[in-house]
Amino acid sequence: MKRPIRVLVAKPGLDGHDRGAKVIARAFKDAGMEVIYTGLRQTPEQIVEAAIQEDVDVIALSILSGAHNTLFPKIMNLLKDRAAEEIMVIAGGIIPDEDIPFLKSLGIKEIFTPGTPTSKAVEYVIENVKV
Repeated sequence: MKRPIRVLVAKPGLDGHDRGAKVIARAFKDAGMEVIYTGLRQTPEQIVEAAIQEDVDVIALSILSGAHNTLFPKIMNLLKDRAAEEIMVIAGGIIPDEDIPFLKSLGIKEIFTPGTPTSKAVEYVIENVKV
């Protein structure tokens, strides 16, 4: 019997809106995944530490603040520093199309922009995480 996929849903930085994060967390949970939601205003260090402690398969970052080009590289570098690069990172929120290639070059596997059905993120995780 396979264990459920474990997903950490995180809101990095000072972004104070978490409706999208809660919606995607619910979609992952409804798909049978174990979901840990870190809450608002998490530092990159807190996110990476929680991901390692919770032994997650995926970090799902949700951002609306526009700080993705600053915060996401820090998260990816911390995962590398902690030898936790096997944790898949995906992201969603207000991310301009022109920033997506840079974020993917960091190792973020997929970016989900506004209007993407939650089912697409769920399908992506199911298809790309092996437990």
